[in-house]
Amino acid sequence: MRSPYVKPGKQTAVRSTVPDRRATGPSDTYVSFTLKYIMAGFLHPQLLLSRQYCRVFSVFNSQIHTSSGLAAKDHYKVLVLGGGSGGIAMAARLKKKVGAENVAIVEPSEMHYYQPIWTLVGAGAKSVASSGRPTSSVIPSGVTWVKSKVAEFDPEKNTVHTDCGKKISYDYLIVALGLELHYEKIKGLPEGFEHPKIGSNYSLKTVEKTWDALKSFKEGNALFTFPNTPVKCAGAPQKIMYLSDAFLRKTGKRSKANIIFNTSLPVLFGVKKYADALWEIVKKRDLNVNLRHNLIEVRADKQEAVFENLDKPGETEVFKYEMLHVTPPMGPPAVLKGSSLDDAGGWLDVNKNTLQHKTYDNVFGIGDCTNLPTSKTAAAVAAQSAVLDRTVSRILKKQTPDKAYDGYTSCPLVTSYNTVILAEFDYDGQPLETFPVVDQSKESRVMYHMKADVMPHLYWHGLLKGIWGGPGPYRTMMHLGMK
Repeated sequence: MRSPYVKPGKQTAVRSTVPDRRATGPSDTYVSFTLKYIMAGFLHPQLLLSRQYCRVFSVFNSQIHTSSGLAAKDHYKVLVLGGGSGGIAMAARLKKKVGAENVAIVEPSEMHYYQPIWTLVGAGAKSVASSGRPTSSVIPSGVTWVKSKVAEFDPEKNTVHTDCGKKISYDYLIVALGLELHYEKIKGLPEGFEHPKIGSNYSLKTVEKTWDALKSFKEGNALFTFPNTPVKCAGAPQKIMYLSDAFLRKTGKRSKANIIFNTSLPVLFGVKKYADALWEIVKKRDLNVNLRHNLIEVRADKQEAVFENLDKPGETEVFKYEMLHVTPPMGPPAVLKGSSLDDAGGWLDVNKNTLQHKTYDNVFGIGDCTNLPTSKTAAAVAAQSAVLDRTVSRILKKQTPDKAYDGYTSCPLVTSYNTVILAEFDYDGQPLETFPVVDQSKESRVMYHMKADVMPHLYWHGLLKGIWGGPGPYRTMMHLGMK
C-alpha cells in the first residue's frame, strides 16, 4: 500500500487531506517571515548553484580526501574522532584556523545520514534515500579522511590507535563518536525484526519496517516504547505515535486501534511547558500513556512485548501488539568505556560550559558521546559547535576559554503530518525559545515546515560546513539582547 500522502515517484512533506480549521494566524506568519530572514542571512550565494553543478562538485570533492591506506602522515594538529554531525562540523570550523592539511577525521562509514528525518521516513512522509549522502561528500575539502574505527586512546602520549593498526598522534583531539544502540539488551531482538509488525526509527535497517507495520495495520494495539537509558532525540519515541495516530485517522482505521505509549520515564516530557501541551494532545486523541514501563522482551512470533514496572521491581506485564515501534536502549561508544577519558557511566567526561575534557586540556568533546547534562540532539550539536569553536580558538592562542555553553537544545515535536510543537530549552529544563511573540507549546504548521524542509537544509549546508552554530545570535536579536 502506498502512502496516501506521497505522489508516485516523488517524496515530499505530507499534506493533510482533512481541512484544518486553524487558519494560519499572525504567529505563524511571523515565524515564516523570521525563518526567511534567518535563511537569507545564513545562505552563501554558492548554495544557489544548480543541482547538477553540486553533483559534479561532490564527485570532484570526494576525490581530494585521503583514506587510511593513503594517509601521508601520522601526526595532525587537530584529530577529530567521528564523522557524524559534530565531527564534520568541527573539522570544517578548525581547518579554517590551522589549515586543512593539519586536520584529520577518523570515521569508518561510507555514508553519512541526517537521522532526524527518520521520524518522517517511518511515517511514510520522506524517503530513506533523502537522508543519506556519501561521507566523502561531507568531509571538508583538504581534510584527511582516515577510514577506520578508533580502537584505543592514549591521551598521556597524545595518540590514538585505529582498528587497522595505525597510530596517529595529535596536538588537539576532538571526540565526536556519538552513541551506540543496544537492541540486543532487549530479549528477542534484534532477530525479532525479521518478523513483520515491528520496526524502529532509530536504525537504517529498521526504519522502513516502521512504515511497513503502520500501513499494514488492521486492528489491535499500536505500541510505542521508550527505554530506561539516555537516548538521542528524546522526543522521537512519541513523535511516531502522534504520526501513527494521524495516519490511522486518515485511513479510517483509528476506531479499531488502541494506541499505547509505554515509557520508562516518570514524565511524558522533561520540560513542563511542553509536557503540559503534550498531555492535552494525548487526552484529546485518546492515546494511552503508561509511565515507568520499560521494554525487556519481544516475542515477535507471538506479537507480544514484555515490560517491567520500574516502580514495582519484579512485576512484568505482557502487551499484545498489531504494531510495535521499539526505541532501543543506548549507551556510550564501547571504545570510550573504561578508557582514561570516560566518567563513571562511560561517557566522555567534559566541562559542561567549555566542552573541554576535565583531565586532559587538549582533549574536547561534542555531541552524543559526552556527559553534558542536556538532550542529545542535532540542535544541541549545532549550539555546542559554536562554543567549542571559540574554546579551541582561545586555547590555540594560549588564552582562557571565555564562552559557555548553556545547554541549549531543541526538539521539534511532530504531532501530525503538518504540525509541530517546537521545544527549545537549556540545562535547567527552562524554555529558551527563539521566537518571542509565539507560544511554542502550541502546534504550528510553519514549525512543521521548518522541521521537514528548513532544518535539513541548515544541516547539510550550514552545520556541516561550519557556518551554522544554532539560532543563538538570532534569538538574542529577536529578544533585544534578553534571554
